Amino acid sequence: MEHAVRTWPHRILARPWLAVFVPINAATSGFGVVFPLLILLSLHGAWTDVALAATLFNGAVILASVGWGWVSDHYHSRRVLLAVNFGGFGLIYLALAEVHTIAPVFLLYTAVGAIAPSGANASNLLMLEKFSSAERPSAFASFQLMSMVGAVTGLLVGYVWLVTGRPLDPLLIVLAGLALLSAAAVLASVKDSDQSAASSSVARHPESLASHLRHSIGLRLFVPLFPVRPTLTAGSVRRFTTWVRAEVRHELPLIFAATLLFNLSSNLFNISYTPYLVTLGISGASIFLVNLANNGAQAIVYPTSGALASEVGADRLVQRSTYLRSLGYLAVAGFTFIPLTVAVALYANVVAFAVLGAAIAFYTTASSLLLFRALEGRDAGRLLGFNSALGGIAAVAGAGLSGLLSVYGSFRLVFLVSAGALLISLPLWSAATLAFARRHAAPPPESPPADGRGNRVVRAAETD
Repeated sequence: MEHAVRTWPHRILARPWLAVFVPINAATSGFGVVFPLLILLSLHGAWTDVALAATLFNGAVILASVGWGWVSDHYHSRRVLLAVNFGGFGLIYLALAEVHTIAPVFLLYTAVGAIAPSGANASNLLMLEKFSSAERPSAFASFQLMSMVGAVTGLLVGYVWLVTGRPLDPLLIVLAGLALLSAAAVLASVKDSDQSAASSSVARHPESLASHLRHSIGLRLFVPLFPVRPTLTAGSVRRFTTWVRAEVRHELPLIFAATLLFNLSSNLFNISYTPYLVTLGISGASIFLVNLANNGAQAIVYPTSGALASEVGADRLVQRSTYLRSLGYLAVAGFTFIPLTVAVALYANVVAFAVLGAAIAFYTTASSLLLFRALEGRDAGRLLGFNSALGGIAAVAGAGLSGLLSVYGSFRLVFLVSAGALLISLPLWSAATLAFARRHAAPPPESPPADGRGNRVVRAAETD
C-alpha cells in the first residue's frame, strides 16, 4: 500500500502556537555552525577536538534517549518538556559564551546532547495529541515549514553578525536569547492536550515518522531487539532461527543497513566539513553562507518532495537522492586535488553544499515512506527504536572515525569514505525494493485438475 507525505501545508500556520518553533530552530541551526568555529577560531582547537566533542555529544544523545522516552510516556506535559529543552539550550549557550578553554566545552556540549532528545520527542507527541487524524498531514507540514524558516533565520543572523565585523563569542548570547524566547513562548501559548500518545505511536503515522527522521534524534531505545529469551534452550534457538529466516525475506533489514550507511557517511562528512572550510581560509561569516546554501536548498526542495515521491515512486527517489548526495561528496573530495583561491573555494562549496541539502530533503521524505511501508503489520515501536539505536551507533562511529582520520588521515580521505559508504548503500535500497515486490507478488495460479492418466482436464469455459 502506497502512502504520501504532505510536505506543503494548507496554511502556513496550522495553529498560531506553532510559531514558537521558529526561534528555537534559529538558535540550534546557528549554534550548529558557531560551535565548531568556537573550538577552531576562538579557542584555537583542532579538527580532533571537534570530532571528540561530537563523539561525546552523540554518546549522550543515545543514553539520554532511553530516559527521555520513559519520561515522555509517564509525564504527559509536553509544554514543560519543551520548555526544559529550549531553556536548557539557552542556559548552556550562555555558559559557552563565557568559556575560554577547551575542557569545559566538551562538558557543556555533552550536556546539550543529554537534553536534546526531550524536545524532539515532546514536539512529535504534542503534534499527535493536538491535531486530529485529518489535520495531521497539513499540521506536520506546517511544523516542518516553521522548522526550516527558523533554521534559515538562524544562519542569516549568524552571517550578518560576523560579516559586520562582530566577534564570534557574543553571538552565543544572541542564540541563547532566541532559545529562551521559545521557552517562554511555549509556556505562555501552548496548552497540553487531554489526550496522551506514547513514544511508539510516532511510528504509526507517516508524517510523524518523517518529522522524526528529519530531526535525526533517536526515540527511546527498545530491548530486547528480537523476541528471544535470554536462556539458551532448544526452543529459544528454534525461535531465533525462525525469526532470522523471516527477517531475511523482509526488506526491513536492508533498509536498516542502508540507513546505517547513510547516517555514518553524513556524520563523518558533517563533522569534518567545517574544519576543512577553516583550513581553506574561508571566514566564519562565509562558512555561515555555505551552510545557508544547504538549508536554503532544503527549504526550497522539501515542500515538493512529497509530490515527487508520489510521482516517481519513493523507491526510485531514495536511490536518486542517495546517488546525488554521493556525487556531492565526491565533488568536495575533488576540490582537495585542485589548488583553489579562497573565493573560488567558497563559491564551489556553496554550490556543492546546496546540492547536498537538496539531496537530503528528497532522501528524508522518500526513506521515511519506505520505512513506514516496511513497518506495517510489525512491532513498529520496537523496530523504530532499533533503527534509532543504529542511528546512534552510526553517529558515534562517524564522529570516532572522523577523529581517527584527523590524526592518521586527511580531509580528502574523509570525503571519499563518505561517498563510498553512500554508494555501497545503493544496492541495498535496490534489494529492499525487490524484497518488497517479492513479498507482495501475486501467488502463482493453481494447476488445473488432471484425469487419472495425468492429462489436463479442460473445462468448457476454457475452450471459448
